[in-house]
Amino acid sequence: MSDPIRVMLVDDHALLRAGFRTILDAQRDIQVVGEAATGAEAVAQAAALQPDVISMDVQMPDMDGIEATRRIVADPAVHAAIAIVTTFDQDDYLFSALDAGASGFLLKNSGPEDLVAAVRVLAVGDGMLAPEVTRRVVRRYAAPAASDTAAKRPTPSEPAEPLTERESEVLALMAEAMSNAGIAARLFIGEATVKTHVSRILQKLGARDRVQAIVLALRGGLV
Repeated sequence: MSDPIRVMLVDDHALLRAGFRTILDAQRDIQVVGEAATGAEAVAQAAALQPDVISMDVQMPDMDGIEATRRIVADPAVHAAIAIVTTFDQDDYLFSALDAGASGFLLKNSGPEDLVAAVRVLAVGDGMLAPEVTRRVVRRYAAPAASDTAAKRPTPSEPAEPLTERESEVLALMAEAMSNAGIAARLFIGEATVKTHVSRILQKLGARDRVQAIVLALRGGLV
């Protein structure tokens, strides 16, 4: 058997952490290796424990989850993917989390299966945004406000190595929150082929996961 996915839980409510631990430790392929109650503790624990995935609350004493995420992502010695898990479905949290380097965004009223799925998805290097969240990202970065002039709109930027026509098609479908299986069905290609295209897209864009690739593509006008 492969090693279990190592998870760290960050939340200032001990009861919620206990609930998350119960859900995740019940999975044979997941192991909770640590907990933190503040952002500062999270930064220190991430460096010490080297988890694969971090479940990060937003509102905490001492240092909030957005700043903790930014510091953890900036540490080259830590390679954890971070999922923001919050009660508040607000755009300022969402976009601040993405800008800080989060790879997922999950609401606390989600079902236990959603938490488990998020951990597994992030552990393999993918990002996780619910379709409705992805639509908000698209509206934010791809649809300029009516008052914007052409001069104010971001100038499209090309990756260092241009995307192929097929890679551009795959990237556009990624921006529609489609899974690899969904993209494969839409383009009539194999799922393994889609995974190869996604890997190449991430490499060309310099993105750590598909969530960052979508944001970079939308900001740069690639889709």
